[in-house]
Amino acid sequence: MKSVEGYIDVPGGRVWYIRLGESDQTPLLVLHGGPGNTHDPLKSALEAIAEERPVIFYDQLGSGNSDGPTDPSLWRTERFVEELACVRDALNLKEVHILGHSWGTMLAASYLIHHKHSGVRSVIFSSPCLSAERWKQDADELLARLPDDVQRIIAHNEQQATTNSEAYQEAMKVYYDRYVCRLDPRPAIMTESRAKANKDIYMTMWGPSEFSPTGNLKTFDCTPQLHEISIPSLFVCGRYDEATPESTQYYQSLVPESEFHVFENSAHVSYLEETDEFVRIVRGFLNS
Repeated sequence: MKSVEGYIDVPGGRVWYIRLGESDQTPLLVLHGGPGNTHDPLKSALEAIAEERPVIFYDQLGSGNSDGPTDPSLWRTERFVEELACVRDALNLKEVHILGHSWGTMLAASYLIHHKHSGVRSVIFSSPCLSAERWKQDADELLARLPDDVQRIIAHNEQQATTNSEAYQEAMKVYYDRYVCRLDPRPAIMTESRAKANKDIYMTMWGPSEFSPTGNLKTFDCTPQLHEISIPSLFVCGRYDEATPESTQYYQSLVPESEFHVFENSAHVSYLEETDEFVRIVRGFLNS
């Protein structure tokens, strides 16, 4: 399969991208999660789509193969929206489909609302977080289902601001094993990707864990503007997802004529937990 890779100038530095496939079908542009993660896990699943249409992945500034500046003023949603616009311009993506996962759905929604979705043919919100407050409410309910000792360790370390402790990290793993990735062992690509991620971005924008938003995204809420998204939209999540089916369906209800799908054997990374089914649903939506 033909691939092209390179760097694009964006506010604050350069981001790395790779384009797979060369058909004349409308390309798919993929926005990875985090903030501060990398494209690698999504690429391992979605490169199959490149058999019929170009698929473009990029590492957002500060992580993966992209430049890694340390200026914390860069870690704002608005700058990542500008970055996405630069990527589209540089790659001449006049018409494009967008798929965002997790934090990538915050970025996708912000971009569509800000840019009035010019030239975007459709959007896929994979395991979305479109209201940080609602995410936190869901997380609190999910935490309450964990063993009492795990809950106590998490609460104690968050109160004492000792979230770097080994005890907190171990307790966090219990949550992640239930609601982030239920595969045992974890896919190797997740471990490899984590080594290339930028925890400073994650801490600045989100917080010490998936269930503890303390960063600048903690007040993020684009639900009042979701009705402005008037392109074909698909919302997907896993049955055991920290992006709960109830919240995902709520977001979907706010977007006119959008679609909703639950992957029955997945948590937050359906594209790794049920790759074939994830690709089938994405492919079908794009082709429709």
